[in-house]
Amino acid sequence: METQPKNCLACGKQVKGRSDKKFCDDYCRNSFNNHAHGVNGGIIRNINNDLKKNRQVLASLLPKEQETIKTLRSNLIDLGFKFRWMTHQYTTSKGQVYYFCYDYGYLIIEKDLLLVVRGKDYL
Repeated sequence: METQPKNCLACGKQVKGRSDKKFCDDYCRNSFNNHAHGVNGGIIRNINNDLKKNRQVLASLLPKEQETIKTLRSNLIDLGFKFRWMTHQYTTSKGQVYYFCYDYGYLIIEKDLLLVVRGKDYL
């Protein structure tokens, strides 16, 4: 049984080797995947970087021996925190909404006062 020759998805050259091979070499495979994921990849990468930065800022404010700490909204902003990005939120039975960046979060106590927390069982 003879199969038709396959062409590289990146450059169009004939592919030799395994029957399931899609690219002629690593360069073409990388080039194809970088192009395919590069259109929206930059947006996703930037958001993920901002989320990681937000987590880092919250973690830097909360000493390991403490579960919570109060801080001003301006302190987070000065450290580069971006309030538009969060991974999830948690609403307590009292209706309080905690905003999280992975395992660190904050609760808005007053307009400019926040309670920074380290997540536990409700994550």
